Amino acid sequence: MKATIERATLLRCLSHVQSVVERRNTIPILSNVLIEAAGDGTVKVMATDLDLQVVESMSAVSVDSPGALTVSAHLLFDIARKLPEGSQVGLEAADNRLTVKAGRSRFQLPTLPRDDFPVIVEGDLPTSFELPAKLLAEMIDKTRFAISTEETRYYLNGIFFHVSDESHPVLKAAATDGHRLARYTIARPEGADGMPDVIVPRKAVGELRKLLDEALDGNVEIDLSASKIRFTLGGEGGVVLTSKLIDGTFPDYSRVIPTGNDKLLKLDPRSFFEGVDRVATIATEKTRAVKMGLDMDKVTLSVTSPDNGTAAEEVPASYGSDSFEIGFNANYLKDILHQIEGDSVELHLADAGAPTLIRQDEKSAALYVLMPMRV
Repeated sequence: MKATIERATLLRCLSHVQSVVERRNTIPILSNVLIEAAGDGTVKVMATDLDLQVVESMSAVSVDSPGALTVSAHLLFDIARKLPEGSQVGLEAADNRLTVKAGRSRFQLPTLPRDDFPVIVEGDLPTSFELPAKLLAEMIDKTRFAISTEETRYYLNGIFFHVSDESHPVLKAAATDGHRLARYTIARPEGADGMPDVIVPRKAVGELRKLLDEALDGNVEIDLSASKIRFTLGGEGGVVLTSKLIDGTFPDYSRVIPTGNDKLLKLDPRSFFEGVDRVATIATEKTRAVKMGLDMDKVTLSVTSPDNGTAAEEVPASYGSDSFEIGFNANYLKDILHQIEGDSVELHLADAGAPTLIRQDEKSAALYVLMPMRV
């Protein structure tokens, strides 16, 4: 194999694929990227961790002799990062070595044979639809903070996508860690009817979100089966991310969304967020709870810490129901408020022990449920 590629092109491509590669690997070839140069002047780069695979094609300045090899992902990325801007990078393979040349720099890296490189077999992906990249990014941003990191409940370690028929057909994305729930609803895209329920793993969500940043103006093609999902960004010659899905059953989360919470509290999300953030300064790991005292048209936020003393702040609000107190994990509350973009947020409350429904208003696509804490 012999090819020449612009440094900027190579660097952008490697930055996309190398983050899939785990830093520590017991199987040496999983530390490598597969580089395939074709006679038509395209170079394909692929990385995998056996559960997730990213493939990207780029245009080379020239391909003198086609071929394929695998080489350390992080090493090649670090080299490309440090090469001079605007340079052209020559890649030449011979005798199980890859020679990387740019300007006066020259590196020789060990390679492993292409045939040993594992590829995820997609099989048949019967469901196929498109979403605007911007909308998919929004769905991820509004839900992924609630993904559980608890390995024992592995079926919560991702975002759950499913379709349902309500007043009109919808596609929903949901994530929960048992303490909070985030759900985002959009009109069902054409081709998504009959789609199986799928749980996209946390790592795949993270990698996809990074790729979406550079493709926000286009559409994403989504193909899936009950066990695999493939996202194609940027059409022909773009990036293709394929992931295995979590093999488990996501709980029926609709049961925890409260419908009878009759106490409505309305606040400005920014001043509420800042108030919670200020009083939580004195909270310790043990006392992450912030107490909310609800009275006519005001909320008193307070934190009591045995080590650090007490803090309190009054936040103006619109509230006309009975006075009562309720406690929440300050960080969870801030995570949710961080997602609210308007100048008003609604909290639908029942009592100090019942889950609270949080949303911007009844028309908003995003909905959140937060479990209270004892305070």
